[in-house]
Amino acid sequence: MKNRVYYHVMSLKIRKKVAFLFLAILSLSFTTSHKFYVSVTNMVYSEKDSAFQITSRIFIDDLEQVLEERYGIQAKLATDEESKIADEYIKKYFNTKFAITLDNKNVNYSFLGKQYDNDVVICYLELADVDLADVKSITVQNEILTDLFEEQQNIVHVKWKGQKKSFVLIRENNKGMLNL
Repeated sequence: MKNRVYYHVMSLKIRKKVAFLFLAILSLSFTTSHKFYVSVTNMVYSEKDSAFQITSRIFIDDLEQVLEERYGIQAKLATDEESKIADEYIKKYFNTKFAITLDNKNVNYSFLGKQYDNDVVICYLELADVDLADVKSITVQNEILTDLFEEQQNIVHVKWKGQKKSFVLIRENNKGMLNL
């Protein structure tokens, strides 16, 4: 009987130590934040405007970092001290990293502006004068932030005539194609 009590007490002590160790490891895992590198781009075709209306959501700190490393500017986005040339360089960056082709022909889109939502910058683009009746394929190439972050994932949603197609684009696979 004495041995059973001894083993029971030792078993409780071991379980408490294991539980404490588990809780300590668990709490440490929440103090070191894991950074996700992702952008989300929505392309919606407006039949009324004959245009693709495009919004691209990017984390502000990631965009600031790429603008500084690529162009040497401190954009200070979403602050009172935001650089007056920030939009110009965001537009320039998009023009080098985001491309749309219709039937294997590159097309130009317009950078309309941006706004902020918490820690995200939403960039507004438009691909005007598109008659989808004549288009057989759309290709989207999205390399936003892949030059800076190897783990970067760019999710692209394309919606037209009630259909929706989504891509997850990465550095090694940065193009998605739709056949209409």
